Amino acid sequence: MFHTLKIANEWLKTSDFICLAVVTKTWGSAPRRKGSLMIIHPEGHFEGSVSGGCVEGSVISEALTLDGANHKKLTYAVSNNEAWEVGLACGGEIEIQLFKISSENLPIVEASLRAIETRAIIELTLDKKGNAHQALPPSTSEGQILIDADSNTKLLIAPRNRMLIVGAVHIAQHLAPIAIACDYEVIIIDPRASFTENRNFSGATVVNDWPDEYVKASPIDQATAIVTLTHDPKIDDAILRPALISKAFYIGALGSKKTHASRLERMKGFGFSPHALARINGPIGLNIGATNPAEIAVSIMAEVTDTLRTNSAV
Repeated sequence: MFHTLKIANEWLKTSDFICLAVVTKTWGSAPRRKGSLMIIHPEGHFEGSVSGGCVEGSVISEALTLDGANHKKLTYAVSNNEAWEVGLACGGEIEIQLFKISSENLPIVEASLRAIETRAIIELTLDKKGNAHQALPPSTSEGQILIDADSNTKLLIAPRNRMLIVGAVHIAQHLAPIAIACDYEVIIIDPRASFTENRNFSGATVVNDWPDEYVKASPIDQATAIVTLTHDPKIDDAILRPALISKAFYIGALGSKKTHASRLERMKGFGFSPHALARINGPIGLNIGATNPAEIAVSIMAEVTDTLRTNSAV
């Protein structure tokens, strides 16, 4: 969502309008979740997706032929001839609503981006007249989309998923770009300057600080994943202690079963209950037989994704 809205913001600076496509309902094995976005430029450029690539072409065509209309509702299903022609063969059904958003709404889009960057939660309402409105605090529950009696779509703008990687090691160099590609904000935290100097982390923010000091200034929220990779108890414990009293949706720590057992004993010494300690995924990552840093990074991202989607309300 962040990337799509960022592109929408840039396009509205030079275009009179853009079209925003939103997945508002799904049935069966739909390819994308509610809230998935795609934006279409009047010249035919597009960003984002509302399916697995099956109906995007049709949605773009509909957006470019809205003419004087500001809103249109589309439904695609495997049983529809049109859906079959464009390739929706997943067996599901999706409802997509198109909203023509004028450049007059640029301040609202900019405010939505600022909210995401400051990790606030807001509600963006899109109406059939082509207007966008912002409400704070939101009336929807997190992860939901509501459609009111006038067919206005209320879209929750939640904080961008964030991954705090503690330990600027080789695995972090592979994990950072994977997480960024999955639209995470990635922060590498390591107090050891020698680990971060002259090393490439593919666009991640690098912080030379103790992790407990960092999270005092930037608290852990429910859209945050914690990944510890240092093998150094002093550094790992400095993030695990605040993580275990936070709403982080994922906590994982690198190390063998023996190392993890020692870690749990240390955490018990700090007063954490077995229930709290069960939140730590250790050894970290799905068991895919990973042996090198790149494969371990894949296994970690897979486990983070599994945890996120399993626990998500969307």
